[in-house]
Parts: sequence; structure tokens; C-alpha cells
Amino acid sequence: MSEAAVSSPEMQFSIQRIYLKDCSFETPNSPDVFRIDWQPRVDFELQILHNELQAGVYEVVVAGTVTAKLDEKIAFLAEVKQAGVFTIQNIPSDQIPVILNVVAPNVLFPYFREAVSNLTVRGSFPQLSLDPINFEALYAQRIQQQMTTGESSTTIQ
Repeated sequence: MSEAAVSSPEMQFSIQRIYLKDCSFETPNSPDVFRIDWQPRVDFELQILHNELQAGVYEVVVAGTVTAKLDEKIAFLAEVKQAGVFTIQNIPSDQIPVILNVVAPNVLFPYFREAVSNLTVRGSFPQLSLDPINFEALYAQRIQQQMTTGESSTTIQ
């Protein structure tokens, strides 16, 4: 038997590109909010989106909205979609959802955090540093939820 027949193709996960897909920053109650003591309530919503662009090439998007409120007034609203294009080849199909929902978001989230931080500072607010996220735990929770409800999607929302 030849050596080529025994060896299998090498598994590959690579980053083709990381980019800011979309961002928005609103301060609907400025300048009034600058006169209020800065004790905000910060809400954070996150989604992981992905789609196959071509065989073995995927776009993954970490999309989130951060809302800071002072009392009931919105101080700022930041929406960011940080994206990347990844090549995934010769990886078992049951492992691809883990890569799309855990590995790729772990690559993208530091860029997402930086974009949110920069937007808040440019909006004349104190720097907002989002805590790191355990995407593996989120994915496991989503899988557990799907098993309970019978859903079939692997997108974390």
C-alpha cells in the first residue's frame, strides 16, 4: 500500500479575514445625560451568526448590542457586528458547529470588545470593557436547550 493511500488529508482551520461588518453608536439623550451622576445600568445582548460562503469557507459574525441607561434615560446604545471569514477543511462534520460557535467567536470577540470600548470613549463616556465570554459554556447551554425544546439550529442567540 502506498503512503499516499494511508495518510488522510490534513485538518485545517484558518483565518482568511477579520473585519468590522457594521457598527452604530447613538446617544439619544445627550447632552442631558452628561449632567447625571454616572451610575449606568448596562444591558448586553449577543448573537453568533454564521453562513457557508462556499465549500469549507464560512463567515462568522459576533453581533451585539450594548445599552447603557441612567435611570430610564438611554445614555448610549452601541451595536457592533464583528465578522471573520474562516476556512474549515477536512474536519469531521460533527465538529464544525463547535468551530463556528466556540472557536471562531473566541477569535472575534476581542475585536468586538475593542470596537465597543472605542465607540464609548469617542462618545465621551467612560471606557466600557466587556467581560470575556465563555463561548464553550454558551454553546453547551444552547445545545442543552435545543435538546429540551427540540430545536435544530446551532446558532447561539
